[in-house]
Amino acid sequence: MKEQIEAVVQWMRETVKDAHADGVVFGLSGGIDSAVVAGLAKRAFGDDALGIIMPIDSNPQDEKDARLVVESLSLNVEKVDLTKTYEALIDASFESDVAMAEANIKPRLRTTTLYYYAQDRNYLVCGCSNASEYYIGYFTKYGDSACDLMPIVDFVKGEVVELAKALGLPKEIIEKKPTAGLYTGQTDEDEMGFTYCELDAAVRGQNDGEHKDLIERRHMASAHKRALPPKFER
Repeated sequence: MKEQIEAVVQWMRETVKDAHADGVVFGLSGGIDSAVVAGLAKRAFGDDALGIIMPIDSNPQDEKDARLVVESLSLNVEKVDLTKTYEALIDASFESDVAMAEANIKPRLRTTTLYYYAQDRNYLVCGCSNASEYYIGYFTKYGDSACDLMPIVDFVKGEVVELAKALGLPKEIIEKKPTAGLYTGQTDEDEMGFTYCELDAAVRGQNDGEHKDLIERRHMASAHKRALPPKFER
């Protein structure tokens, strides 16, 4: 994993240099994926790696966990509380009966915030999707998937854990149960209907378990989320 870390760090530097940018900005959620991105970004860009904590009626523990990452990496960080922004949007439009329609506003507001900071500082926005979640479209379209570079998208969840260990990230982050934090009590594995172990195996073509077909259906159904919009051509 140390060799992989050095390879990713070098790739990040080259990507940012090619874009004539000065560094990267990323959301810091308190979860392992954003923590690993933070660790990689800090190694690649030092003080030009910026984490943004963006609560929206979030569990206070998530910010505490994010602060653990900040402290362990001596990372530059800003906090932007988007709760009132989220509520204002709902008040200005309508309250949907579809829970995910409202929940998905949150990552899209966070992406808007990241690009605001990025343009101001001549940074690129760093995405935090891993290979497992990307495979089944477990992300918000034009939300957390909207970014300029994706440093961990080739690593399945289990590998992200190993990266976190190699980066020396806090134990609390490594052992934390994965959650997108879209609503109270939500966990990734409960919502997906299968474990990350099963999903990791499927991504690597090694899963013959009971959820193999479900995972493949999720992969095919989410293809549009991994592609640019279709274009009419004359």
